[in-house]
Amino acid sequence: MSSALEFGIDTFGDVTPGPDGQLKSHAQVIRDVVEEGVLADQVGLDFIGIGEHHRPDYAISAPDTVLTAIAAKTEQIRVGSAVTVLSSDDPIRVFQRFATIDAISNGRAEVILGRGSFIESFPLFGYDLQQYEELFEEKLDLFMKVREQNPVTWSGSTRRSLTDQDVFPHVENGLLPAWIAVGGSPQSVIRAAGHGLPLMLAIIGGDPLAFKQFTDLYRRALGELGQPSLPVGVHAPGHVAETDEQAFEDSWPLFGKYFSKIAIERGGRAMGEGQFRAQVGADGAYFIGSPETVAKKIVRVVKGLDLDRFDFKYANGPMEHGKLMKSLELYGTKVVPLVKSMLHDGGL
Repeated sequence: MSSALEFGIDTFGDVTPGPDGQLKSHAQVIRDVVEEGVLADQVGLDFIGIGEHHRPDYAISAPDTVLTAIAAKTEQIRVGSAVTVLSSDDPIRVFQRFATIDAISNGRAEVILGRGSFIESFPLFGYDLQQYEELFEEKLDLFMKVREQNPVTWSGSTRRSLTDQDVFPHVENGLLPAWIAVGGSPQSVIRAAGHGLPLMLAIIGGDPLAFKQFTDLYRRALGELGQPSLPVGVHAPGHVAETDEQAFEDSWPLFGKYFSKIAIERGGRAMGEGQFRAQVGADGAYFIGSPETVAKKIVRVVKGLDLDRFDFKYANGPMEHGKLMKSLELYGTKVVPLVKSMLHDGGL
């Protein structure tokens, strides 16, 4: 664990209701997310990540554009994707877009690359799901070559070859920060180590400490491949309110429907209240509760997995913008200081 543990937030731009109870337009939700990013900067958070989706329940399909707006309105917070679905994108354009954000933000951009747990981008952009692995492998290889900021010569089977091709704009200082996002595949963990990129684990169920097998594998692979020690982060859902009771009351009706919908789409079952309470419990994957409760859960996971960053996915279903803003405020002003104090004092 780094001596300077970082605290981030993530959102997919979930469509939320307005004061009249009706769902807001995608345009208004995007404006709300920009406001949330500005608040995150004001309360001292280190990072905001925005996910890419192409479906009606999420407003954001072009995270880099929204991140540019946030970058222009903030001073300190780093801005990045969570995640960029590289398999259905052009790695050269991904680099160019985030290099541009890096320029606008004075060096605060980063990109988290993943295969995507949602697959709607593949048919939308004309990609064959049968090439799910091949597309990511080749596009990641090309992205890494472009990221070096030297003329690129590359060939593969998923796009035309390049010969001595430079890509602009160049990043002003060093290399564009990039991570690999992993949902629980050992092969993906080893891939991240092989490319010498930091690892971001998406934990949305079960005991987060079960992911220690992946953090151990990653660090072991780094050593065996001769790579330096690199950061490890976790992305996990949650909600903070003044009390545990209020946080549960805010969350259960929305989280339950949100995760049930995703589970059913993927052939699973709807979530019951008992399952939800188990995930909200001390060893569950939902960081829901008062600042003290959430801080204790974060400390447990940070110490158990030896983390360098914790990214709090604060939007999970159609929760009102005002409650999201309050959750962010409490996370930045109460949870983060509590976590730092607990870690300084030796944990729980």
